[in-house]
Amino acid sequence: MSEDAFDVVVIGAGPGGYVAAIRAAQLGLKTACVEKRATLGGTCLNVGCIPSKALLHASELYHEAAHGMAKYGVKAEKVSVDLKAMLKYKDDGVAALTQGVEFLFKKNKIEHIAGAGRLTAKDTIEVALNAGGSRTITAKNTIIATGSDVASLPGIEIDEKQIVSSTGALELAKVPKHLVVIGAGYIGLEMGSVWGRLGAKVTVVEFLDRITPGMDAEIAKNFARILKKQGLEIKTGHKVTGVKKLKTSVTVTVEPAKGGDTSDIKCDVVLVSVGRRPYTDDLGLDAVGVAMDDHGRVKVDGSFATNVPGIWAIGDVIEGPMLAHKAEDEGMACAENIAGLTGMVNHDVIPGVVYTMPEVAGVGKTEEELKEAGVDYKVGKFPFSANSRAKANLQTDGLVKILADAKTDRVLGVHMIGVDAGNMIAEAAIAMEFGACSEDIALTCHAHPTHTEAVKEAALAVHGRAIHI
Repeated sequence: MSEDAFDVVVIGAGPGGYVAAIRAAQLGLKTACVEKRATLGGTCLNVGCIPSKALLHASELYHEAAHGMAKYGVKAEKVSVDLKAMLKYKDDGVAALTQGVEFLFKKNKIEHIAGAGRLTAKDTIEVALNAGGSRTITAKNTIIATGSDVASLPGIEIDEKQIVSSTGALELAKVPKHLVVIGAGYIGLEMGSVWGRLGAKVTVVEFLDRITPGMDAEIAKNFARILKKQGLEIKTGHKVTGVKKLKTSVTVTVEPAKGGDTSDIKCDVVLVSVGRRPYTDDLGLDAVGVAMDDHGRVKVDGSFATNVPGIWAIGDVIEGPMLAHKAEDEGMACAENIAGLTGMVNHDVIPGVVYTMPEVAGVGKTEEELKEAGVDYKVGKFPFSANSRAKANLQTDGLVKILADAKTDRVLGVHMIGVDAGNMIAEAAIAMEFGACSEDIALTCHAHPTHTEAVKEAALAVHGRAIHI
């Protein structure tokens, strides 16, 4: 095989792409990964999941030290924010992790081709190299793993200074006096929480009549209440009709979604957080006949194969939630299918997490989805206000909610809001992956005192047996 011929070429080195490349290499396939970004790791590692979590953590520490330590008998005086140092901490973490992916590529003998790849035939990729010039490579199999890009609204021009996307929100040179967030989804609420904790007034404008669409409605209602208690102003049922940028400020014009008088909100920075769109531009997919759906996503079958033999797709470019861990699992499964194994992903058991404080997490069906499907189900709930560890730590906001089939008791969905919910949801995901009943969780001994006892109690509550309420 020539140096320009590969068994597998992955276009995109985000969580899905680099995992697919590593797994393919582990299976003995000659593998290359084409990535146009200067560093590996994609949006998630460079300007998404990782840096946002770093700022969430840092801002939580500051807020606790400045406002929340006295209740524990700890006096902290003259606490201040060194934003330059905070951003450096975030950047250092990103750099270390991108270098880690580079190491994994070298360890697994994956060729990293730095440039933008485009299919010119079903087995041929033209790469416009970052260093200049181009290179043509061939692949028996090509995996499209180019992820997604930020979406915007008509008439709003993102400059990443006064009007920013999530990328710009990670790099603000100073704490805004007033930040307006357009869109009450996961990303907008996380970044709004960061800057709110650091001292900004935060106003969230959401077109729908609730925050976090798609989340279990009861959990979302509790979430909104907690965010408002933390100081975020949330204007649901409102649409943005204009954003006017002035020299030192921005004016956001809003009106009720159902019609009514307009009003203006004057602020320093606007964060546009209205979702993401699959990134399939300039990949040559149309030229080689790859089928797309009405949402601009690549159509695949259960093995992640497209309609064109030898071309596969994973992650944000295909149907499903745009989550890094979904892409990772799809990347491993796709590589295994290419190698002749049986790679599968259970898309019914993919957890979602909002990394605010407290965290919000869910896996499986929401109560609204079960009602719409006509499923007969039972509900078990347990509040953290009755959990001993949460009470001892003064972290009593939130609850755990378990939905189980009324006849079989099989767990259909688990939703929670509380400290460390992002880690606790793994227990629910494992239980559901194994087809567990709520009784299985209820009969599993949980360490005391821990927050996870709330999961056990919620499982007991499905059958009216909760002990501590």
